[in-house]
Amino acid sequence: MELFCFSVMCMACVIEPREALKDYFGFDVFLDGQEEVVDQIISGQDGLVVMPTGGGKSLCYQLPALCLEGVTLVISPLIALMKDQVDALHDKGIAATMINSTLGLPEQRERIERMKAAEYKLVYIAPERFRSKSFMAALSEVNIALFAVDEAHCLSQWGHDFRPEYMRLGRVLAELGRPQALALTATATPVVRKDILEVLALRDPFETLSGFSRPNLSLTVTSVNKRAAKYTRLREVIDEWKTGVVYCSTRKRVEEVAETLHGWGVKCIAYHGGMNEAQREQTQNDFISKKADVAVATNAFGMGIDRSDVRFVVHFEVPGSIEAYYQEAGRAGRDGDEAYCEMFFNYADTRTQEFFIEGANPGYQQITEAYAFLQNDADENFEVFRTMDEIAEGSGIKNSMAAGSAISVLARGGYLERFDVAGKRMKGTRLKRPDVAVSELDINREALEEKERRDRQKLDEIVKLCYSRQCRQQAILEYFGEPNAPTCGNCDVCSNDFGGELRVAAGDAEALLVRKALSGVARMSQKTKDGWQGRFGRGRVVQMLMGSKSQEILRVRLNELTTYGLLKECGTAYLNELFRSLHDAALVFTQKGEYPLITLTTLGEQVMLGEAECKIVWPDRYAGSDSALKEGSEIEMEEFDFDTHLHSRLKDVRAALAKKAGVPHYHIFPNNTLEYFTRLRPSSVEAGMRIKGVGEVKAKKYLQAFIDEIHGK
Repeated sequence: MELFCFSVMCMACVIEPREALKDYFGFDVFLDGQEEVVDQIISGQDGLVVMPTGGGKSLCYQLPALCLEGVTLVISPLIALMKDQVDALHDKGIAATMINSTLGLPEQRERIERMKAAEYKLVYIAPERFRSKSFMAALSEVNIALFAVDEAHCLSQWGHDFRPEYMRLGRVLAELGRPQALALTATATPVVRKDILEVLALRDPFETLSGFSRPNLSLTVTSVNKRAAKYTRLREVIDEWKTGVVYCSTRKRVEEVAETLHGWGVKCIAYHGGMNEAQREQTQNDFISKKADVAVATNAFGMGIDRSDVRFVVHFEVPGSIEAYYQEAGRAGRDGDEAYCEMFFNYADTRTQEFFIEGANPGYQQITEAYAFLQNDADENFEVFRTMDEIAEGSGIKNSMAAGSAISVLARGGYLERFDVAGKRMKGTRLKRPDVAVSELDINREALEEKERRDRQKLDEIVKLCYSRQCRQQAILEYFGEPNAPTCGNCDVCSNDFGGELRVAAGDAEALLVRKALSGVARMSQKTKDGWQGRFGRGRVVQMLMGSKSQEILRVRLNELTTYGLLKECGTAYLNELFRSLHDAALVFTQKGEYPLITLTTLGEQVMLGEAECKIVWPDRYAGSDSALKEGSEIEMEEFDFDTHLHSRLKDVRAALAKKAGVPHYHIFPNNTLEYFTRLRPSSVEAGMRIKGVGEVKAKKYLQAFIDEIHGK
């Protein structure tokens, strides 16, 4: 039985927002952006609110709920998150509850009846609840003041945490007679925001983007080659910052890291999706109640934590997207005080994320195989009672993750639905259109391919972030669509000059070097009345300036430009560093779109014409890649540019060689060796043989093909 105060429940009139803010939340003033949102909601408008983690997003619907007559429905993706929110509201004397699968049927019915009687101001609901016809019927008797969709990025298949059940919410709103609706999220790119507005079909909505900046967070990326180095650094972070969260990519790694921390005497909890509901609730409560100082968790912990004194967040491996990274990093410093976020980066860790991408993006064949198995296994009610592991095994799909993704695609197409099995902690699968044959499935193959492409692009973007020498927060803000984002001044990039010197050109030779580089950008851009428009990426500009004879250069006749080969004496590595500096100095910028295109800024044009000068961080003059390959030389891999397009082409070369030889791709060269090829770009077999992972036998058989691809032969 719930214990809380009903002081709000019987309000006969609307309460003023500032009065409610003071009386129930204990605040005299709003945080930035909150008051405008609250006013617009109370005025009756639909809306989309994007606020950074810790920015007070929840209050934007909790406060109006107190001011509006009726019940506010809050759609939330996690039971743990619901419980945390409801408990916090109870502590403030606000009548709130949650209705989900953890409750027995009698208790669910009781809470539904009390909701119909307007005894609650806020009711938290999982999106799956709307599948129940009886629940929808009950809602028809409820005065719904506001329909608030929390973590709204979950409804976009382009979002980082897509939940198929969120896709139904647009139809649910229509069936409920379109009550006022509000969507809220902390992380949403322009594409995801567009999806949210379209799926929910919000009516003339206001959009509030409070900015993604978290100036109290210090973001750092640390390159590590071995796991032992991760543990060494992790111990240093814990010793300094004490309280925090360590995110790991897999359940196995969570358990391994937690065990290590226990061995150090650190009070910690382990949290992942493989735990049962009671275990997850207990471990989360232990962390929230400060019985533990450190939480080691997968991303399942992300949306369910609300502890204000988290001083650090460590990503033990690279996450799958910038959205996921920034949301998880945002769990630190929610009290506004200084906090530290560090990501351990080893390119080899991207293999785990590639595995997840493959599991999240089943091909058409896998989807049809899953459907065929379900049809054959269904009982007389067209229901299947199988775990995902059993569905995967029965249909020949490689793992339960891919099986679950195939089921989600079929559910979105209206061919089946998942349901809670009464009296059991499992879900069944019900065929909604059992007469549809496998050959008659209407599956949008192009959409499947596009989603996989975007997922891989997201992984590429966070890899670029790890290699970049642009201010971490600035790069992230630009990714989320904030133009002219400032540098933060406290990330690892901002506090490190990387050996370069910030100054104006020391003489005519250096000034001419910059002007030539900018001229190369201009020749590969288009000048319009609205300014410069880019046509090529940075990598292609560097190739042109180096005089590359690659097919990409020759095909579009870039070899005919007057700037072709103009800076070939500089070397690829130096030019890539120089362009980073030109970007940081706002002489060039990258236009975001399907492909990142580089072009001139107004200042860049002025410097190119000799009408202005500008300070840049001048890269160190190290020699070309081949000289860096000398046996025994100590080099830092991050000093050399990583071209994702080249890396992808080298993977294709490897795949072709592997197919021809009839061997697995890793028998040709492993992933880390391909990374070395991409970054160091050896120009000869002799140079390539100095790279780790390249022996004499493999060099003789395969190396020349990679060198030819690197240099466009």
